[in-house]
Amino acid sequence: MLFGLIDKNKSLLKKYEKKTKIINDLEKGIKSLSDIELKGKTEEFKNRVKQGETLDDILPEAFAVVREAARRTINMRHFDVQIMGGMALHEGKITEMKTGEGKTLVATLPIYLNALTGKNVHLATHNDYLAKRDANWMGPVYEYLGLTVGYIQANMDKEERKKAYQADITYGTANEFGFDYLRDNLVYDISEKVQRDHYYVIVDEADSILIDEARTPLIISGPSDTPSELYRRFASLSKRFIPDKDYTIDEKQKTVVLTEEGISKAEKLLSIENLYDPNNIKYLFHLLNALKALIFFKKDKDYILQDGEVIIVDEFTGRLLPGRRYSEGLHQAIEAKEGVKIKEESITFATITFQNYFRMYEKLAGMTGTAKTEEDEFKSIYNTEVVVIPTNEPVIREDKNDLIFKTKQEKYKAIVDEIEKRYNKGQPVLVGTTSIENSELISNLLKKRGIPHEVLNAKYHEREAEIIAKAGEKNAVTIATNMAGRGTDIKLGEGVKELGGLFVLGTERHESRRIDNQLIGRSGRQGDPGETRFILSFEDDILRLFGGDRMKNIMATLKIEEGQSIEHKLLSNVIRDAQKKVEGIHFSIRKRLYEFDSVMDKQRSVIYNHRDWILSLDNYDDHIKEIINDVVERMVDNAWNEEEEKVDKKTLSERLHQYMIIADLKGNTPEEIKEEVFKVFWQRYLQKKEEFGSDFNKIAKFVMLRIIDEKWRHHLDSIEALKEAVSLRSYGQKDPVMEFKKESYLLFDEMVDNIYEDIVTYLMRIIKVAPEKEEKEARKVYASLNFVHNDLSAVGESKNTQNEKQKSSSNKIKKRYKVKR
Repeated sequence: MLFGLIDKNKSLLKKYEKKTKIINDLEKGIKSLSDIELKGKTEEFKNRVKQGETLDDILPEAFAVVREAARRTINMRHFDVQIMGGMALHEGKITEMKTGEGKTLVATLPIYLNALTGKNVHLATHNDYLAKRDANWMGPVYEYLGLTVGYIQANMDKEERKKAYQADITYGTANEFGFDYLRDNLVYDISEKVQRDHYYVIVDEADSILIDEARTPLIISGPSDTPSELYRRFASLSKRFIPDKDYTIDEKQKTVVLTEEGISKAEKLLSIENLYDPNNIKYLFHLLNALKALIFFKKDKDYILQDGEVIIVDEFTGRLLPGRRYSEGLHQAIEAKEGVKIKEESITFATITFQNYFRMYEKLAGMTGTAKTEEDEFKSIYNTEVVVIPTNEPVIREDKNDLIFKTKQEKYKAIVDEIEKRYNKGQPVLVGTTSIENSELISNLLKKRGIPHEVLNAKYHEREAEIIAKAGEKNAVTIATNMAGRGTDIKLGEGVKELGGLFVLGTERHESRRIDNQLIGRSGRQGDPGETRFILSFEDDILRLFGGDRMKNIMATLKIEEGQSIEHKLLSNVIRDAQKKVEGIHFSIRKRLYEFDSVMDKQRSVIYNHRDWILSLDNYDDHIKEIINDVVERMVDNAWNEEEEKVDKKTLSERLHQYMIIADLKGNTPEEIKEEVFKVFWQRYLQKKEEFGSDFNKIAKFVMLRIIDEKWRHHLDSIEALKEAVSLRSYGQKDPVMEFKKESYLLFDEMVDNIYEDIVTYLMRIIKVAPEKEEKEARKVYASLNFVHNDLSAVGESKNTQNEKQKSSSNKIKKRYKVKR
């Protein structure tokens, strides 16, 4: 298997080498062009693309043009291996290029080529500093060739972001790209969107963003703005409503429907004119929740009171579920009913994982110093291959065997001794640690010895990049967590080569071999000399937890004296096997999370595509006709009396009262009655449209979007609860992923039904309000959102999500709106 992979990499490199020769052959002719002629090439390429030539056809000449533009503007010329790296990135591959090989310059080649399509090209970095630095550094190349460049920063406002995305090329962090996508799907006017499209993206430090942070979703959330008093008020009001007179119930579905008398009573008690005015949506929501809490949820059956808290009782096992809460405000309604403290909850408005955000792009590529060890994951999650590009100069760095001590105390003494020896010699030292705690421990030990040093940890800012860039100067000692300083080269100071180059000292093996390789790769860039070594102890976590019996046997066999170190190939194998074991565990966890989230990704795509479609429409008649048809179909079907084998017109008439509709039904068959009821609904809709005049479409749009957003928020809450519930089913020999798929689809179907019913309800009962007021309310909701990056407990599924998204882009009717199972 490995032999096959190596051969595949070799065959790709041979292909790239042939194309690189063609590009080199073009160099002399391109060099002879004047500035005006060279700049004119961009327009020529764009026209050729419009006339049907592919980007692959244009690639050799385009790459030659970029190479010459870089030489003229920033005095940098792409090496042949950088040209090869650019080809791999253009093909949508994860490109492994060692530290110091100039990945920032490599990216200019495929970015320029793909920007010729006129679509927005993104480069996702790890932090704001790198996004701004790289955009400004490489910007002159693109601008010389007539393309525009923008960059995103965390503190930018909406207009600045929009301008950056309007550019041909946009640099930014993975976080900001993801958050902007989520924010774009919360707007109430299409002009408020900032992003253009998701065509081509290069992810810098791809292993870190696409793998290490894959479990960490982007979440837009906000505190619940509902005061406790409101829940208590409705808990009290609900007791004044009389069954069968003010409301009817469906015990199977646990739903409550207000009668005409109930609606009038609510309006009187609340001192409002119309309960179904869009501005009164929250009152109806709270009233129905309070009634549900009162009618369907019984103390000591569905929940108990314990230490002033409402604790849910599992209906299947009878066990208590502390920490679990009913969603959609129902738990607060029960707390209000029982008179205990009402807990405020934060509301999730939108969420997406990096895995599913980056899979939205038509073409995804990545570059990093280490990727080969994670090739299986890149292939299975992102459907991307890994290509290892050779270094421009041979690597002459010396990687020494690990030194292993019996205890951590002995290890740290040896580490400080080694640093002192190198410092006295003048050789720069980069010390890699696996935690901030360990970096501070070593720092304190160095202070006691009087050795000046810098400490870096995972707080990204400009000073960090400056320090790491100076880490190659004489006598420099830099302590860093293994992830610090990624994206910045360590260049050797004057006279350092003669001292042996940069010495990298690892203080503990990371759980992932890839992270160790990143640290090692800091030394020996571009043919420079360098040296690396790891100093470990048998008490290190990875050896203690995953070394197993082999490590115990070695320790028992070797009688190690205090302060004595050992180095042996057998020990290196044990460490490597332990790392592989941990990598396998982490991959399994990420795969499971991904499988969960891909189910949600399909649902999210359906909702967002439908939302976009609503935003783009000028007239909603056809869509609302479909919605009414769906609601009428279910309403009549639910009124079917099995025993009498006919539609129960009395039940149906009561249901119609909810919509302020009184109808004398003449039909006999379900089809006749459906047609009759639809006509009544449609007539009322047209009356409302006439009443509102030119404002109607604007109001209808905001009503639909608000209901979709509200239901989607509640759905996200339900999904989080479902993830917790299905994870326990593995104990009953059930596959949690299959259980989640099945039940999440049912929840989604139910949500869609509720969206349609609420849209019809509000449009039938709507009263004339100022559209500006409605729009102001919607904007207030959007402006109040907070943006957080939190851990997730579950994620996704198949590789066909992109196809599903494209299929669902025209979700105009419910049968397309629903997710395929």
